[in-house]
Amino acid sequence: MTHTVFKLVYFLELVLISLIRRASVRRSSRLSRREDHSSFLDSLLTFLSALANLVPLVYVLTSWLDFANYDLPAGIGWLGAIVFACSGALIWKTHKDLGRSWTPSLAFRDGHFLITDGIYTYLRHPLYSAHLLWGIAQVLMLHNWIAGFSYLLVIIPRTLVRIQKEEKIMLEKFGDEYAEYTEKTGGLIPRLNR
Repeated sequence: MTHTVFKLVYFLELVLISLIRRASVRRSSRLSRREDHSSFLDSLLTFLSALANLVPLVYVLTSWLDFANYDLPAGIGWLGAIVFACSGALIWKTHKDLGRSWTPSLAFRDGHFLITDGIYTYLRHPLYSAHLLWGIAQVLMLHNWIAGFSYLLVIIPRTLVRIQKEEKIMLEKFGDEYAEYTEKTGGLIPRLNR
């Protein structure tokens, strides 16, 4: 019974997060990109993370993966629901603060400037933090060896690759302004000694 409850809660939270993301993707697709720094590896990892998002949907909507279920206390699932809600809130806040500067790939637009306010006062990579929280939440909510871990296993390497490349690109684009910004803010988690 608890598997069914958390499948439903996961699905509802996924729908909400997808609506937030869809609005940003739609807005982004209407704007032109001037510089795109995506690589084959980045595109491949993005594609794999999209595929990894399908695995929990298969689990939630069918019984095909139920053979890989395991049981944990319901409290862990509810903790996962809270972490997933925090992930969704962080995704929303990140898209709100980035506005027209957000792109789904490593790209710049005409008039792109360094954003250092809002959530970016505390984190340089809040969207990656949100996706890592999403992966953790999925493990906590979906007590299934395949569906629970699928996203986390892909999002960790994707995050490491993207952050490394993004930091380099931002230093090239914004120079000392970005270097000073990195000294004041955390990457994936906020700095305690700001």
